[in-house]
Amino acid sequence: MDALSKKITRQKFLDLVGAGAASIALLNFSGCEGGQGNRSLSASANEARTFRSRPDLSPPAVEVTTRTNGTAPGYIFVAAKKGAGQDGPMIFDDHGQLVWFSKNRYATDFRVQNYRGRPVLTWWQGSILAGHGVGEYFIFDDSYREIARVKAANGHKGDLHEFNITPQDTALITSYVPKQTDLSAIGGPKDGMVWEGTAQEVDIETGELLFEWRSLDHVGVDESYYDNPPDDPNEPLDYFHINSLEIDFDRKLLISAKGTSTVYKVDRATGDVLWRLGGKKSDFDMGAGTRTVSQHDARRQSDGTITIFDNGAPPKVHDQSRGIVVKLDMDEMRATLVREFAHPNNVLSTSQGNVQVLPKANVFIGWGSEPYFSEYTHDGKLLFDAKFVGDAQSYRAFRLPWSGHPGDDPAVAVERGSGDEVTLYASWNGATEVESWQVLAGSDPDRLKPVGSAPKRGFETRVSVRTSESYVTVQARNASERVLGTASAVKAGERTT
Repeated sequence: MDALSKKITRQKFLDLVGAGAASIALLNFSGCEGGQGNRSLSASANEARTFRSRPDLSPPAVEVTTRTNGTAPGYIFVAAKKGAGQDGPMIFDDHGQLVWFSKNRYATDFRVQNYRGRPVLTWWQGSILAGHGVGEYFIFDDSYREIARVKAANGHKGDLHEFNITPQDTALITSYVPKQTDLSAIGGPKDGMVWEGTAQEVDIETGELLFEWRSLDHVGVDESYYDNPPDDPNEPLDYFHINSLEIDFDRKLLISAKGTSTVYKVDRATGDVLWRLGGKKSDFDMGAGTRTVSQHDARRQSDGTITIFDNGAPPKVHDQSRGIVVKLDMDEMRATLVREFAHPNNVLSTSQGNVQVLPKANVFIGWGSEPYFSEYTHDGKLLFDAKFVGDAQSYRAFRLPWSGHPGDDPAVAVERGSGDEVTLYASWNGATEVESWQVLAGSDPDRLKPVGSAPKRGFETRVSVRTSESYVTVQARNASERVLGTASAVKAGERTT
């Protein structure tokens, strides 16, 4: 049993955080990500998508359950894992239709960021160890080609929880390092082991370490709610579990730690903790509804509030997870709940999750270990809700604008029917400007003429035409009828009667 599976009593947690709740069940602690477990052999066939033109791709299926007017522009960005089909970063639209998928990548934190003045796709990729990541950070351009890869400095391994590109083209990242420390304050050995949470800022181009903050230098193990040392003295206790990192408006840092249920304000010059929001040693008087449990994704907003994804578990202290907006009164040192966003299905996410504030103050929430993605108005009206059909999940989810121009050609598959009927299946993984597909046919692959067309419908479009020619292909066209790309010509196959 690993450190994250150790139990804390419900009453002990409630006593420590000062929360009042009745009829609350106890949960075992679970890692933020878990491992890349085996796929369920009984998974329904409709839990993953398949395509005739791209038989190599099998992403988990997405179902849209709520879609109304007023949503922000953009696509949905998730990094699917642990469900039916293949793992990988994926983009889909408001109808649940796939836009882009990169197969067989165990990835997290997939989104659009800006690097060198242009939009790029970014994510962490690697493997899982005791609830955190061991890997690297990827940057792809709008043709879906890798242009940079970032590694943690000082010999550390890049963790899955954060990859945040700054306006200076540096990267804020996290890592977990096993360290020996005194655990006697929580009933452990003086020479015990913990996972130390580390925050780094590195130069993306050179890999130079610009800043490093280590949790043990500033946060003792006595702040942790994960304070039951493992029976094995060589097994590190994940006392801190850093899970988000960003630069605040004053150039200082905001750091979220799941293990302490605390958000920390940190001085980048000295590393000192300037204040704590929540947890055992909160510097704020925590108003009603502001206490979080195993929270993720603390972000400062332009109006000065802080958004947080409050998991509410483990242990189960809240009945459901929620996105919250918290106002901080720095004179009175008081935290006040401004508003909260909950899922209509009373979702309780025991790991992962995020809150994204969108244009016009809409709010988008990824529900972490639960398979949902939701968008709300500023005052909490549900505008959009989608979910993975099966058991897949995504560490975070975002709604973001994106324009993709694949560097490869469109794909096409062909079926010859009776007589002169030919059916083509056309797709172009990642192309966002295709409005229609034109079918070309001819007796020679270099001498083809138009024989039909159809508007683009989802990731893969089915087009039926009548032709007796030997070769066919498709052209992708935009709204102005400009040809964006042409698939390689293929034989139409033998005619059947």
